[in-house]
Amino acid sequence: MRTILIVGNWKMNKTASEAAAFVREIAPRIPTTPTVEFVVAPPFTALESVRAALTPSSPIQLGAQNLFWESHGAYTGEVSAPMLRELGCRYVILGHSERRALFGEQNDGIQKKVRAALAHGIRPILCVGESLSQREHGTTTEVILQQLTGSLAGLSLHDMAAVSIAYEPVWAIGTGKAATTDQAVAAHRTIRTFLSDTWSSDVANATRILYGGSVTPGNIEGLLQTDQIDGALIGGACLQAESFVTIASVAQLIGARR
Repeated sequence: MRTILIVGNWKMNKTASEAAAFVREIAPRIPTTPTVEFVVAPPFTALESVRAALTPSSPIQLGAQNLFWESHGAYTGEVSAPMLRELGCRYVILGHSERRALFGEQNDGIQKKVRAALAHGIRPILCVGESLSQREHGTTTEVILQQLTGSLAGLSLHDMAAVSIAYEPVWAIGTGKAATTDQAVAAHRTIRTFLSDTWSSDVANATRILYGGSVTPGNIEGLLQTDQIDGALIGGACLQAESFVTIASVAQLIGARR
């Protein structure tokens, strides 16, 4: 059975001191359980302060919001996988729709980032998803498959064991309008079929596929109750202590029943 993965993507929020205070507030309230993993992904500037605030027994792991595919060099403003690894990052979010839309990231560059993360022992969380226009034009499946094909090209069975995928419909991110459970499940099944066809049924059955897009304490239970959805990539709701703790508690209860 796949372990539930709950990831808080803080985006460009919280200074280093605010981030440390927030983690100190929520960490004692996050359940320690073998059936759920919890990750927070602060801005680069807050990674060190969050790491320092997390105790060795904390159930929260550290993640990053992006990385560059080279390990060092003349790449002003970029952050490499070795830098993140030394700071204690276990996960990294790659291919987020905001990176694709606002910074022009393409599948081939995202694929190089995925490879860089894997090469340095960081688990990539690859984001895929369609815009509202693409959904309305009936090309959701085509868009998802193009993103998966380009971003995961050439990865081995061994590589795929460390990869998670987040389905995040662009039209649901930060809008308060989440995909219905049926819409999310359909997209997750598309992804799982792709994994089976491209690698194997074992890879498809083992890979965690998360949902992201206006996840809240009110809809997390319905999302996680289906066997197709293995966790959540959370935006705004992870920035408030009460909502993140509530989501964590629901995930623990569902994880215990799986």
